[in-house]
Amino acid sequence: MFDCLVPSRLIALEGIDQAGKKTQTRLLSASLRREGFKVGTLSFPIYSTSSGRLIRSFLAGRAKTSPHALHLLYSLNRWENMETITGALKKNDLVICNRYTPSNLAYGEARGLSVQWLAGLDAGLPEARAVFVLDVPIPKSFSRKTRRRDVNERDRAFLEKVRRNYRSLAHRFGWHIVDGTRPAVEVHERILLGLRSAFL
Repeated sequence: MFDCLVPSRLIALEGIDQAGKKTQTRLLSASLRREGFKVGTLSFPIYSTSSGRLIRSFLAGRAKTSPHALHLLYSLNRWENMETITGALKKNDLVICNRYTPSNLAYGEARGLSVQWLAGLDAGLPEARAVFVLDVPIPKSFSRKTRRRDVNERDRAFLEKVRRNYRSLAHRFGWHIVDGTRPAVEVHERILLGLRSAFL
């Protein structure tokens, strides 16, 4: 189905918190493996590194920092795990990321940072061949997780900005927007259709 001899075989699943990224990562990886592909999965941020621990402290409300410093940390987290990313790409036909560089653009812009500056932080990292934005309204996000929400997840106004940014960035960069309110299997099928168009 897919041409695996392409420069990038990385797929990014994006969207606001509780958009269904984890579920779709699981469904997509299982589906592709059934078709005979070797599939790796990654989820960012990776909290086991020094930058990941600082990010976790911020999200838990235990630490505060400036928007610039925070998004430098998010980018550093990907750079710290560059070997993990490239290793996954070498060992697998396709790699699915639950959040990747597009998250820094959408969330950073919502904090008043420029897309150009944010994109520059990740310049040099492997680029995603296909980006899928799972679009859900804020009330839907909150209905999926009512307790123990982190700093980002609790701020409805902030998440609304992030959602708008994802939609505008998708039109700007050619990302796929998928209605995340649809049943999980239907969302999965739409992602598969988008993958076929991206890799053929």
